Amino acid sequence: MKELKPRIHENGIDYILVGDYYVPDLKLPEEHRPIGKWGNLHRAYLKQYRPAEYSTLVLSCKLHTYLADLNEQATARCDCIIEQMKKAENVTEALKAIDQMLWVQAMNSIRNRAEEIIKHEMIYC
Repeated sequence: MKELKPRIHENGIDYILVGDYYVPDLKLPEEHRPIGKWGNLHRAYLKQYRPAEYSTLVLSCKLHTYLADLNEQATARCDCIIEQMKKAENVTEALKAIDQMLWVQAMNSIRNRAEEIIKHEMIYC
């Protein structure tokens, strides 16, 4: 019988011999960046609607980095959209000082619309 190698590399993935089977040698990335809200939403979307892409990212150990990058980009884009909408709709600190409830209503509306834009542009695509 042929002797099995303790480690092999096929299709871009390292495998370790465990008993008679080769199992993927998957390691978590060293970086500790948070995946956050947007990353978790996109991960759930990938799992349900794009399982092949999800599996590829998991097996190549790039899922965490991909989701952390997406979270940072989506957060920055959302902040930018909110600032632009605040300026366009004249929602200022002066309005906050005059009528707090109107300011809160306007900010909630702006934040909700900005989040819907991010979901449409970056998360569910």
